[in-house]
Amino acid sequence: MHWRMATKTRSLTACIVVLVALFAWNSPAYSTEKATQASKFIEGLAGEAVNALTAPDISADQREQLFRTLLNENFAVTTIGQWVLGRYWAKATAEQRREYLRLFEEMIVVTYLNRFKRYSGESLVVTRALVDDQSGDAMVFSQIKRPSGSAPLDIAWRVRPKGDSFKIVDVSVEGVSMSQTQRTEFSSVVRRNGGQVEGLLAEMRQKVNG
Repeated sequence: MHWRMATKTRSLTACIVVLVALFAWNSPAYSTEKATQASKFIEGLAGEAVNALTAPDISADQREQLFRTLLNENFAVTTIGQWVLGRYWAKATAEQRREYLRLFEEMIVVTYLNRFKRYSGESLVVTRALVDDQSGDAMVFSQIKRPSGSAPLDIAWRVRPKGDSFKIVDVSVEGVSMSQTQRTEFSSVVRRNGGQVEGLLAEMRQKVNG
């Protein structure tokens, strides 16, 4: 009886050791592969965006449509928008949520199209990528090189696996999260308006239409 139990215990222990060893062996390879894929995703997106949005022979409407397509294909816009609104998402009505997400996308389009208008030959170079084993997200670190010779700009992209590709869930510029910055700003606006989401929507409408 004791011998059988001891044998079973040793067998179970051996299985656990094997599983741990396999995990320890496979996990770094998997993480390295995911980091490489995430790096290629960002490099490909940067190249596609520059080629498409700085082409001299397209109209403003075509440029906007191209950017909107790139945005929705590569960014988790709804996920980011909900996170940015924070606890006020739960307080918003279904109609307010729909308008908020529409305005949130419009704000991104307006902001970044204006930045591409000022494009002057900058290039993005991926420097390294890491995988967060807990969340499964990858952090892709890059620099924007400036032809003027100015110091490069550090950009970090948090990307999340989505099917056979990735979706960007946050962008950090010089160590500052754009999503966190926007969340703080939106929260401040809502508080100034008595905790009402409608106050935020009014300001977003003004920014988009102004």
